[in-house]
Amino acid sequence: MFFCNTLVMEIAHIKEKKRFVIVENGIEAHVAYHIENGVLDIRHTIVPSEIGGRGIAARLVEAACNYARENGYKIRATCAYAAVWLKRHAGYDWEEACTGESCAL
Repeated sequence: MFFCNTLVMEIAHIKEKKRFVIVENGIEAHVAYHIENGVLDIRHTIVPSEIGGRGIAARLVEAACNYARENGYKIRATCAYAAVWLKRHAGYDWEEACTGESCAL
């Protein structure tokens, strides 16, 4: 018999820092964004290698995109990871601003 433990990761939205955050095993991962002229720009996605490979980046980008949708913002992906995620998940109206393989740091 096979059992799968599903991790429940709580996502915190820290509006004053413009971040969505997950803390896993005491290590913080986050998506940072900027809002200007009705556009929520996902600027970068940071997941330290110690907690990588758990779907954390995807959960954070999804949270940012859903927040944008719920609040009537357009979505821009300056972050390369966010652009790839959005290409794989239909249903979000967005524009790509990434010009390379990294984020806008």
